[in-house]
Amino acid sequence: MVNSDALGINEADALARRVAEHLLSREGTGPAWGIEIEEAREGYARIGMMVTAAMLNGHAIAHGGMIFGLADTAFAYTCNSRNVSTVAQAASIVFLAQAKAGERLVAEAREQALSGRSGVYAVSVTTEDGRKIAEFQGLSRSLNQPVLEQP
Repeated sequence: MVNSDALGINEADALARRVAEHLLSREGTGPAWGIEIEEAREGYARIGMMVTAAMLNGHAIAHGGMIFGLADTAFAYTCNSRNVSTVAQAASIVFLAQAKAGERLVAEAREQALSGRSGVYAVSVTTEDGRKIAEFQGLSRSLNQPVLEQP
């Protein structure tokens, strides 16, 4: 067994990864959309998703709801990263460019502030080559219960 600290992974980040994987395993949307967790650590998550034809709107570009959903998922993994059940209390998005079928989108979420039961999070959605697609801001509210029961 390899010690996670020897790999440069601290306990808090290892817990954040387990929480994100647990949440993904319980979602219908994440697996249905092919969402993959690239990185999850305390206060941070990066996930990816390939845009498919089923995700397009009538203009043959990625539906805004799909982009929002990807950003919201990264937000969820980030605000739950401390193993405290947390939900969105508000969220907004600005769409900057279009994405097409066959493009892989990456949502990178960062915790901006945490005070009491409330948090503020920023999520950037880009293509794999770094082209900006959207900027999302989420406000969270913790429910004061764990996501995962600790042994």
